[in-house]
Amino acid sequence: MKLPSKIAVLTSGGDAPGMNAAIRAVVRACAYNNLQCVGVYRGFQGLIEADFKELGPRSVKNLINRGGTFLKSARSQDFRTDEGRKKAFNNLKKENIDALIVIGGDGTFAGASVFMNEFNFPVVGIPGTIDNDINGTDYTIGYDTALNTVVEAIDKIRDTANSHNRLFLVEVMGRDAGDIALNAGIGAGAEEILIPEQNRGRERLLESLSRSKKSGKTSSIVVVSEGDQIGKNIFGLAKYIEENLTEYEVRVTVLGHIQRGGSPSCYDRVLASRLGVGAVDALLRGETNVMIGIIHNRVTSVSFLDAIKGNNEIDEDLIRVADIISI
Repeated sequence: MKLPSKIAVLTSGGDAPGMNAAIRAVVRACAYNNLQCVGVYRGFQGLIEADFKELGPRSVKNLINRGGTFLKSARSQDFRTDEGRKKAFNNLKKENIDALIVIGGDGTFAGASVFMNEFNFPVVGIPGTIDNDINGTDYTIGYDTALNTVVEAIDKIRDTANSHNRLFLVEVMGRDAGDIALNAGIGAGAEEILIPEQNRGRERLLESLSRSKKSGKTSSIVVVSEGDQIGKNIFGLAKYIEENLTEYEVRVTVLGHIQRGGSPSCYDRVLASRLGVGAVDALLRGETNVMIGIIHNRVTSVSFLDAIKGNNEIDEDLIRVADIISI
């Protein structure tokens, strides 16, 4: 493929801390390699509406510490149509843009892959999602920050749980993946962790909580991934526990979108910087239709097809660790 001289970058899907750091790295890597860089506002919808802005090294100053994405993000129904993608392609060609870097999750990569295959347009992806549910990378941008946010919140909830001898159910993000719940649960010392990858049943949960009470624990924290199937929802689960373990006073906390926000951790800033530079490097090597990830602390690339074919497997050793240290 022809090596690019003008690269566009966009963010799509849910925002994640560190996206700004990734944009910053892409822009400055372009400048380092004497390439032009264009920011696309509002994701794929911005491609369709030609919402472009030239970006240079000074355009991205003071961004590395900011959460969210200054380019904004949006889910585009128009990009799902042949007409919408054709319009996006024409806008890119009109601006003489000859490569695209997309920052987002599996939905972003699926749309980008379709676009690349239809128009033979060079596209490289950077994984930005707090769920850490992308194949081909050990970590996604935003995951580490979300973990720290959840652990800090649970630490504060535990203070109240201890003061009132209560059981708290804390719901965290993770509709299809339990990485946040499992790691934050271990890090915050949760008594039980419920994740979508495992359905151990409500009876086992009751037995565990009953043992905890008999062992002398005066309060308990149960971390529940939003995709867990043990109950219809976390409020139904709380009601079920209260009905069957009357010695517990149960409270529910749903952390929600607080997990997406905040200044990115040092790890996420470094990861985003490495992957942003890696994405530009990949395009200059002639690679396309790939995602740039990190495996064993080395930047690598994997095809979009492999990246979106399924979730990372949950770490069974971590589940064992959680069971052992929660007694």
